[in-house]
Amino acid sequence: MAKLSLSGVSKAYGATLALRRGDLDIEAGEVHVLLGSNGSGKSTLCKIVAGSVRPDKGEVLIDGRPVTISGPQAARALGIGIFYQELSLSEHRSVAENICLADLPGKSGIFVDRAALEARASRYIALFAGVAGEGFSAEALVGNLRADQRQLVEIMKALSSEAPVIIFDEPTSALDRAQVDRFFEILRQLKTEGRGIIFISHRMDEITAIGDRATVIRDGETIRTLKLSETDPAEMIRLMVGENSDLPSAEHELPAAGPSAGAPLLSVRNLSGKGFRDVSFDVLPGEILGFGGLHGQGQSAVLRALFGASSISGGSLELSGRSLAVANPRSAIRSGLAYVSGDRGRDGVIQGRPIVENAAPIHYLKERLLLARPSALRDKVLPALGALHTKFASLAHPIGSLSGGNQQKIVIARWLIERPEVLLLDDPTKGIDLAAKADLFNLIRQLAAEGMAILLYSSEDAELLGNANRILVFNGGAVTRELTGADRTRYNLYQAAYEAA
Repeated sequence: MAKLSLSGVSKAYGATLALRRGDLDIEAGEVHVLLGSNGSGKSTLCKIVAGSVRPDKGEVLIDGRPVTISGPQAARALGIGIFYQELSLSEHRSVAENICLADLPGKSGIFVDRAALEARASRYIALFAGVAGEGFSAEALVGNLRADQRQLVEIMKALSSEAPVIIFDEPTSALDRAQVDRFFEILRQLKTEGRGIIFISHRMDEITAIGDRATVIRDGETIRTLKLSETDPAEMIRLMVGENSDLPSAEHELPAAGPSAGAPLLSVRNLSGKGFRDVSFDVLPGEILGFGGLHGQGQSAVLRALFGASSISGGSLELSGRSLAVANPRSAIRSGLAYVSGDRGRDGVIQGRPIVENAAPIHYLKERLLLARPSALRDKVLPALGALHTKFASLAHPIGSLSGGNQQKIVIARWLIERPEVLLLDDPTKGIDLAAKADLFNLIRQLAAEGMAILLYSSEDAELLGNANRILVFNGGAVTRELTGADRTRYNLYQAAYEAA
């Protein structure tokens, strides 16, 4: 009997179907791998199991009994633990407190029992003795730890649930080889105890090293479950990609080859920083260079570093043959770089302010303006908004009155008033409708045709395959492969992302 079973589970967010049909069986004593591209439905399926998302339809069984997982607490009560890819730690609490956060031992009904807390946490800290690194202790504040150490705390937190079923969503992404090896030793021990493990990883070597079976999810549907000992990486990737893996995006024809000769506009050599290492590439005027690979492999980190939003620890930059130093976004803007984030709430929109103010800040910065006549500002802003077919009632209306797609158009339009030399696009279509996406990519291709150099990261494969002249595939913070010409296929994109070559 399966320890956990899902049958016909689905979830929609308005018109968006995140999970069409999720089927999954987790046996006692196995590591069951979930495979699928960005947006395939893996995370939605895991969130349903963990109780953070309620399914619209379908059945969930634990040890053969139908259950309703009404929330995270209900999931814990039913014996389900989870490691989230987005760490859920409290930076101002200690390692021990974070490990036991879901169930802090009490004393006298009011206070935390510090001795019991330390004793419980020490059991899980001891599992990683010798590989956790300097400064890692029960008393250390999580906010003072390195990225790999914080990830270990999140793993310990999941292990402390002692749940019969535990979900690990990309738990090794920040760990070094010694830490991964130790973690896999722990997983093998959990298997002998009869636990059921759901495991998601972007590394094919890890999948084949620790997994027993794998379920492939594509476009929101469970495609197939297979034994890893009886298949190979190429077959898994074919199942993830589907039949038409060698065809370009249906949304656009293959883009023109782009410029093949001439001096690079932007040259990057051995660039390293938080989340990426030794990244090198050139971008020619008029070229769209795509950043591909699974989500969170360093693509966004590189773009933010180029824009001065995060620090660079090594490497060099040249713009038009001259050395380039970007200390902060202001210096990047004045050097001719622009940045558009898909997270417009964090990185783009100025909430509570009118549309005109949201469209004009780069113009103010480049022209060093303190004041501007409304009519002159309107004359600058309207052509840029018109180029993106932006819908709005008045420039005086607050930006919050617009749809998400039109808000993103405002954020992009601000860069069209004072044209940059290099445009950095960090998953720019996240959360916007198809019509807005079409407007955006029509403009991107037009800007490239006019000689602008464009770096495009997208979590949607079709957007890269349909618009980028070349694609650099990222894995673990480094570029693992460059795809050009006829090699720009979904299959090759997945193969490089999962290191199956």
